Amino acid sequence: MRFLHLIRPVMCVLPEVASPDRKIPLREKLLWTTITLFIYLVCCQIPIYGIQSAKSSDPFYWVRVVLASNRGTIMELGISPIITSGMVMQMLAGARLIEVDQNVKEDRALFQGAQKLFGILITIGEAIAYVVSGMYGDLSSIGAGNAILIITQLFCAGLIVLTLDEMLAKGYGLGAGISLFIATGICETIVWKSFSPTTINTGRGTEFEGAVIALFHLLITRNNKLQALREAFTRQNLPNLTNLLATVLIFVVVIYFQGWRVNLPVKYQKYRGQEGNYPIKLFYTSNMPIILLSSLVSNLYFISQLLYNRAPTNVLVRLLGMWQEPEGGGQKIPVGGIAYYISPPRSLAEIIYDPFHAVFYFVFILTSCALFSKTWIEVSGSSARDVAKQLRDQQMVMKGHRDSALINVLNRYIPTAAAFGGMCIGALSILADLSGAIGSGTGILLAVTIIFGFYESFVKEQKDGVGAYGF
Repeated sequence: MRFLHLIRPVMCVLPEVASPDRKIPLREKLLWTTITLFIYLVCCQIPIYGIQSAKSSDPFYWVRVVLASNRGTIMELGISPIITSGMVMQMLAGARLIEVDQNVKEDRALFQGAQKLFGILITIGEAIAYVVSGMYGDLSSIGAGNAILIITQLFCAGLIVLTLDEMLAKGYGLGAGISLFIATGICETIVWKSFSPTTINTGRGTEFEGAVIALFHLLITRNNKLQALREAFTRQNLPNLTNLLATVLIFVVVIYFQGWRVNLPVKYQKYRGQEGNYPIKLFYTSNMPIILLSSLVSNLYFISQLLYNRAPTNVLVRLLGMWQEPEGGGQKIPVGGIAYYISPPRSLAEIIYDPFHAVFYFVFILTSCALFSKTWIEVSGSSARDVAKQLRDQQMVMKGHRDSALINVLNRYIPTAAAFGGMCIGALSILADLSGAIGSGTGILLAVTIIFGFYESFVKEQKDGVGAYGF
């Protein structure tokens, strides 16, 4: 019996969004996308009822940008269950450990059902783990009733995220739900740190957190306007205009590289005269290398922090990572061990002070992104062999080449684009971190690639003849 056949008995009880029975106009897609985004943002503001405290050091701080989660709210788990179940199923299918034919309708439905089932089980498992680990207070003090209530809230929020993602994936909206949630969280951070009206006492007087608001405040309150302008661009420990300009620069650079591609001429075997192009982008695997790398590093940070808090004198624990709180408090930072060397240098002075750390970090990021990118094309069904099969199924051949040489031609471009594109993604992430862009380098890259993907989807919908307003 095939693995997917084991999913059949539970398909009838899994929540499901019916596929649309008509072509959804662009105006309606925009409406559903906006509603989805509104529901997600509301969930990010609803606090979990029954928790004792959520103000301690956050062990998942480093991964929240990828998981689109918000601490202390019912969106605590974010898209973690969807990403985890999706990656596991894709890797199992790509490694041929489970048999699935995406051309068969039943196999596609069972595969999606398996992803959904694993997502629900992971949601329950993560909710229980969060409560038992003491993230919301000691289990004995919050009580069994509150513990069950917290798990129920996280489970319901997880179901909402699964349903919203499926709704967009089935064509009711633009793009994918998980991409929408990730980009929203990152853009929210950038906008908040640029225009936040929150005041903070830094010892030099009251300052505004937002870089743009701080600029006007300094220009109005300071007599020396040149000194005020200099401070707005260079102030420490709070977002400044240099950080904001660096963020804009990274956005422009990433969008520029998104347009780099090689177009391979293809033609139909059956119909003479019908030709086209098969584009191979520089970012062939999009933002997957940085997502996979960020997940790996974030989990290592999480494990290292937990172990260091319990056994700070253990040699192996210290080898994995040593942590301390920065002056003035805040999120713990790595100061030694493997966790330190795979973390980005925080300033140019730190690069000069410890060049080995900088070199190790650069090599680690570039190599890891290239390897993750090459691995992903094999497990996700986008390798040269898979693309050649897709073109043959559509009865298409490479112009100027025999059909038997199709894989060889694709092998010249796809592995190179995957590895080099992955290295470029890693290099841009390093540039964003070193330039002090608002948010992390990973976050900026995710936001830009996702927003560009939504823009391409919007343009494609318009070219299909629907029109900007669905008429």
